[in-house]
Amino acid sequence: MQSVAINVAANTNEPGVRGPLFSDGSFEYVPIPESKPTSDAVPTYADLDLETSLPDGYRDAPVHLDPEFAEYPRCERYTYGDEHGIKASPLSKLSAGDYLLFYATLATGADRPDWAPPEWGAFLIGQFRLARDAITGEEYRELAAAERAPYANNAHVKRSEFDARVLVTGDPDGSGLYDTAIPLSTRTAGSDANQLVTELSSDSGKGPWWRRPMKFDAEATEHLHSIRATHSFDACFAD
Repeated sequence: MQSVAINVAANTNEPGVRGPLFSDGSFEYVPIPESKPTSDAVPTYADLDLETSLPDGYRDAPVHLDPEFAEYPRCERYTYGDEHGIKASPLSKLSAGDYLLFYATLATGADRPDWAPPEWGAFLIGQFRLARDAITGEEYRELAAAERAPYANNAHVKRSEFDARVLVTGDPDGSGLYDTAIPLSTRTAGSDANQLVTELSSDSGKGPWWRRPMKFDAEATEHLHSIRATHSFDACFAD
């Protein structure tokens, strides 16, 4: 068993605002806008009934709802696709039973939890336990119609030109958005990585680490599951 964590969700570039982290550690997942034409109808930000205040002009903009979480508005299953090689390469090596972890940069306010940095931070927000091996875009194109069905609501499949280099589908029993975000930043600065990054992952925590994929081996993955189960975040930080 292994896991790969990738950055997803709204940020200061797209659509110009981050989703919020609330005082109890919960959060709002805000997807990025859809940047390409679609052949099938896709939801708008208005359809998602978000608490987050969006920049002017975005309420009726279509969203790139990826990752897709079954419990989230306008979603059906647990799917994710990516057209960028830097993410697609590590994801294409994941097998059934491995984990795809999702992290996002979230805005933090004065009423943030004591384990969250001021202004913003990076946090794990959800996971898929893979229902089957990840497939490449080429493999998807070769699938029979019935085998494509689990991916039908994925944002890349709905684009006018299918462009995913990798597709992943999650097992409902081991996939979902988290109730409580798990910090990857230190308590003092969003740009500073905590021990989950620097000691457990493949990433050094130097430079813009919050934009890069991170790999976790089996032992590190189990440790992350333990932290999620107990919400014992002290293990994330050096004393």
